[in-house]
Amino acid sequence: MQKRDLHFPNLLNVRDLGGCRTKDGRETRWRSLLRADDLCRLTPEGEQALLDYGVRTIIDLRWPTDAETHPNFVHQTPGALHHQHLSLLGTSIDAWRAVRPLGPKEQFNCLVLQHFQPELRTVLQAIAAAPAGGVLFHCVSGKDRTGVVAALLLALAEVETETIVRDYGRSTANLREPYLAAYPDDPAATLERVRCPPEQIHNMLAYIQEQYGDIAGYLYTIGLQKSEIIRLQERLLTA
Repeated sequence: MQKRDLHFPNLLNVRDLGGCRTKDGRETRWRSLLRADDLCRLTPEGEQALLDYGVRTIIDLRWPTDAETHPNFVHQTPGALHHQHLSLLGTSIDAWRAVRPLGPKEQFNCLVLQHFQPELRTVLQAIAAAPAGGVLFHCVSGKDRTGVVAALLLALAEVETETIVRDYGRSTANLREPYLAAYPDDPAATLERVRCPPEQIHNMLAYIQEQYGDIAGYLYTIGLQKSEIIRLQERLLTA
C-alpha cells in the first residue's frame, strides 16, 4: 500500500494527495499532486527523491520576500524542475495583515476564498496547465496556504469531507515536534501555530455551498474556464 506521507530530506510536511476516497467510490490519483512545506530545506538527496517520485513542476505560494530570502535551490539537476512563484496571499505580507483581523483561524480558508480570488485563480490555472508529471505546491510550513489549495482540489474531486479534514489535520502531527524543538521558549504559541482546526474545512465547504452552490460554481466565478476545471479533475481522479 502506498503511503501519503513522503520522505524528501529535509522536508517536514510533505504528502501525496493520492489515495483519497471520493463520494462516488473512486480514488484520487497518486503521484499527480503533492503538498509540502518550504523547499529551501530540501537537500540534494531530497531533490533527487522528489525527482524520482515523478515531480516535475513546483509552485511556490510564499510571499516574494520569503522566496527571495530563502530561495528554492536547484542543487544537482538544473532544468529538470519547472518552477513557478505564485504568491497566494498577495504581493506582500501587508495584504494578509489587512485581511487577517476579519476572522479567526477557523475562517482562514473562507477569507482566502473571498479576498484572494485572482491569486487563487492563477495558482489553479498553473496546476491545470502544468506539463506532464507530478505537481508539488508549497508554502513555508505546508499547512494553511498549501492547505487551502489542497482542500479546494480535494473538494473538487468530491473527496469525503472527513478525509479532507484529516488531510489538513495531518500537518499538526508532522510539524508539532519539529516546531517545539525549534521554538522551545514558547510552547503554547508554537502549538497554536501548528493547530489545524477541523472547522476550517467545514466552514470553507459550507461557505462555498451557500454562496456558489458547489466547487465548480466558485471556480467559474473566480474566472476559471470549463476546460481548466476538467484538466484539474483529470489530474485529481483516476478513470
